[in-house]
Amino acid sequence: MGNSTPVIVGVGQIVERLDATVYEGLTAVELAARAVELAIADAGADIISNLDAMTVIRTFPDSVPKAVQPVLAPFGWPDNFAGCIADRLNISGAEVNHSGACGNEPQKWVGIYGSRIAAGEIHAAVICGAEAIATMRKAKADGQSWDWTQHSDYRVNDPGMNTDFMTETELQRHGGAVPVSVYPLLEQARRLRLGLSPEEYALQMGELFAPFTEVAAKNPYAMSRKTLTAEDIAAITDSNRMVGDPHPKSVVARDWVNQGAAVVIVSSALADSLGIADDKRVYVHGYADTVEKVVLERPDLGVSPAMHSAYDIALAAAGKTFSDMRYADCYSCFPIAVFNALDHFGLPPKGDVPYTLTGGLPYFGGPGNNYSMHGIAEAVACARADRGAFALVGANGGYMSKHSVGIYSTEPCGWPENSNSRAQTELDAIGSVSLDLEPTGQYQLETYTVIYRGDQPQVAIAIGRSAATGHRAIAVSPDPDVMQRMGELALGAQIAVKAGQPVNTFSLV
Repeated sequence: MGNSTPVIVGVGQIVERLDATVYEGLTAVELAARAVELAIADAGADIISNLDAMTVIRTFPDSVPKAVQPVLAPFGWPDNFAGCIADRLNISGAEVNHSGACGNEPQKWVGIYGSRIAAGEIHAAVICGAEAIATMRKAKADGQSWDWTQHSDYRVNDPGMNTDFMTETELQRHGGAVPVSVYPLLEQARRLRLGLSPEEYALQMGELFAPFTEVAAKNPYAMSRKTLTAEDIAAITDSNRMVGDPHPKSVVARDWVNQGAAVVIVSSALADSLGIADDKRVYVHGYADTVEKVVLERPDLGVSPAMHSAYDIALAAAGKTFSDMRYADCYSCFPIAVFNALDHFGLPPKGDVPYTLTGGLPYFGGPGNNYSMHGIAEAVACARADRGAFALVGANGGYMSKHSVGIYSTEPCGWPENSNSRAQTELDAIGSVSLDLEPTGQYQLETYTVIYRGDQPQVAIAIGRSAATGHRAIAVSPDPDVMQRMGELALGAQIAVKAGQPVNTFSLV
């Protein structure tokens, strides 16, 4: 079909705030479908009748076991979420996919569809997703009873959540079952390695994220429009309580959102035949996808070599460096996710430009696995407005577990080569840390967190290494004195671990 070079020709975003003058209470299906319609309108061409494939990014309610789904979807849920969107858009005959879970999926699917278009397998694809968690929670709090169940017979390819890597038995047994308990462990590992006090690190997190709030305040698709100073973000108050030390509420991804976004990617030949203007076309100059070791096997809990590799691969494919990026959106579910990229490139918390295009997950909003679709939409908008400039989108999934990076520009280019396979082989060859399943004796502190319920500390989780064997152990302590003293400990401090059921426990030496 002639020139098979992939080009992004349409992007769409939608937000519905609870305080909107016209508040419709849109479902996630409706938000995603409208985002697609906006992306198609942006392209200015008949995409639907030329559509070969569509991927719908998995929602939060579809990213948990069915037994848990009613908690996240109290009004019921579509039995075929992706199919319901296809029906609503009057799609017929196109391949429809339901993505896996995790925040790297939007960028990953740009790479998948770009590769298939470049190979001549398909000529037009759409990627979309949405969440309506804020509407669901508000309706439930107001005592309303809605029906969000839907049915579709559209045939959808659904390989499942692909989250087995997140179910580490020992991590879960000791309270590390959700991001707000695991990411603090990764964050504290970085703080301890840097030798910063809790107060110094809190301010560093504030310095990183204060510029994000300014971007969000100007973004019409953001859920929050409030700017915060570094000191505001660092200060623990009634409205900014500690969630999991060192993370106050102000630095945690905001899931109370109603947001949707979509991207249209087609071959240059189809774009030509549909008369899509050159100034709409944005090219992918580099892309990468890597996978990290499971958390408790990582040599350094505060570092993600897989993230570094993904950034390096994408930039190398584009023939660029990070400093060449005039625009960047680094995944920001928690500060550590951004710090990992910045540390790799030797960049300060507060740079010449913010490390976000949207405003970041704690302020723009964290619409489940679909956040980076908004980052891509903003990157496309920036590239179009600043022709020839380059924009980077870094996407992260799991516990800094899966990484996808894309480089965008209006500068024409062919589909880039990719070295994912070689890089993944090198990452897999990095030695793993062994875990003691029945640890006893002294271990040197690697990291910890104190988990809060409301404004009260509930339990400390600690991870340490044996000086004798190099093995790792994880344990907990509900002792108020231990929880209070954890912030005084330095990297390598001695903790005494005792095996037990249902959990291992530790005390301070």
